[in-house]
Amino acid sequence: MPRFRNKTPGDRTGAVAAQGCDRLLGRPCRAWRNPFRGRDPDYRVIPADTRPEELLISHISINFDRTGFQEDWNVVFPLDRLRELAAEGTIGSVGQTHYSFMGATDPVQMESHARELAGRLKSDQVDAVILPPV
Repeated sequence: MPRFRNKTPGDRTGAVAAQGCDRLLGRPCRAWRNPFRGRDPDYRVIPADTRPEELLISHISINFDRTGFQEDWNVVFPLDRLRELAAEGTIGSVGQTHYSFMGATDPVQMESHARELAGRLKSDQVDAVILPPV
């Protein structure tokens, strides 16, 4: 695993994905609260306590291969890896909340949402984010 150093041991790291991830709500219905639609410019909130079986990818494309996600959700949303990095002291802590945008969206339309998300990260005292590529 690549090594990186935060500024101080207390730094907090979060995840921001661009695969249209969302958390399913409750059982047994496992309903979406607000599914992404193509080119939606806003984001979804993924709490740190989300489990793999609660995460769903709504990104739809014939070119989008979900195999990696189905085998290990950390390929798309690396919450387990962040927890491991915090436990070994590589990062100070893991943010309380993580986020996902829909990919292939016009950046101009996303700007106000990205600024809002930056404010949320700052409020959660997140100093760095991982942007997992897919």
